[in-house]
Amino acid sequence: MILPGSTIGIIGGRHISKMLVMSAKKMGFSVGVLDPLVNCPASQVADWHILADYDNEGALLELAKKCDVITYETENIDVNALDYLANFVSLPQGTFGLSVTQDRLIEREFLDNHSINIAPYETAVVVSDIREAINSIGYPCLVKSTRRFQEEELVVRIESAKDIDLAVPLIQRGVCMVEAIVPLKKELFVTIAVNRKGEYTLFPVVETIHYANGQLKKIKAPIEILDLADDVVNQMELIAKVIASELGVSGVVGIEFFLTEEDNLYVNEISSRPHESSSYTLDACDFSEYDAHIKGICNWPLPKVTQLMPAVTFNITKENIELALSLLETKRQWHYHFYQYPQMDAPFKLGHITVLSDNLEETIQEIKHTGLIEY
Repeated sequence: MILPGSTIGIIGGRHISKMLVMSAKKMGFSVGVLDPLVNCPASQVADWHILADYDNEGALLELAKKCDVITYETENIDVNALDYLANFVSLPQGTFGLSVTQDRLIEREFLDNHSINIAPYETAVVVSDIREAINSIGYPCLVKSTRRFQEEELVVRIESAKDIDLAVPLIQRGVCMVEAIVPLKKELFVTIAVNRKGEYTLFPVVETIHYANGQLKKIKAPIEILDLADDVVNQMELIAKVIASELGVSGVVGIEFFLTEEDNLYVNEISSRPHESSSYTLDACDFSEYDAHIKGICNWPLPKVTQLMPAVTFNITKENIELALSLLETKRQWHYHFYQYPQMDAPFKLGHITVLSDNLEETIQEIKHTGLIEY
């Protein structure tokens, strides 16, 4: 066990890192972050900040020398650099999970090898590959960058042949995948935390709703999943345990699912780090995903997580932040989280709001009428 008084280093200093720092600090740890952004959100609460790019080997070594354990909160890291770093400091997340989750093709291969349902897909290197893929996959479909980026969803929806040219800028940036669109009833998300002894704890299943461009719109977190069959929930939890075990990570793993009308499950995405789809846990649960991640990487016993109230969570962006600020007086019971990015026009999420309620649909209508998110 990594005990209080030790030092945790975090590669990445954005808002997820900020929440991790705050959880680690209340458990008695010193925390340092490495991030290229001056005055990044995590640096405002951490004990120290190394200002450097994620692949700067000298800076990574400096981080390793100052820490007892290191974690990361972004996919934008060189796996080889982390492998090198693991020779000098404890890295409980390992690097296999990162190598799988930062590349969509490797992720799909990993899931397929473990007999987990995924949507049909083809690889595309040039535009003609997209046309050939569509011949077998059909319309509509999605063209996705194979490389995942934490703050940017590189996805183009193709409805007909005339839309194929929309994917040209994307495929010019690198290899893509063409993926069939699965007709779905719901998008679901579950988070599992694991420690180095193999203990695990599961967070409640939540429903996530996205905009057409893939950006998260809102999270609905009911205490009981009344409209999901028990076998669906059990299957999701089993898949989560298999994925976390086979990735060999300690800390938090998030899994995004598609549920069809026939109650078939498809895994759409894995994250081997804390994910915004569980940000509601800060206010709605007795332990947050950030608490569980710190406990997991430090090999502490993991608690059973209880959700205290139903909740709905949505993002604060540069488009709605002024409106969010204007509601501070009238929406006093809402839980506001402002990430404090130094540039307010940065292309990042600037915060999130969680509303606790015994009547989620009524609360969603209330949010709708404020104009904070589009419906």
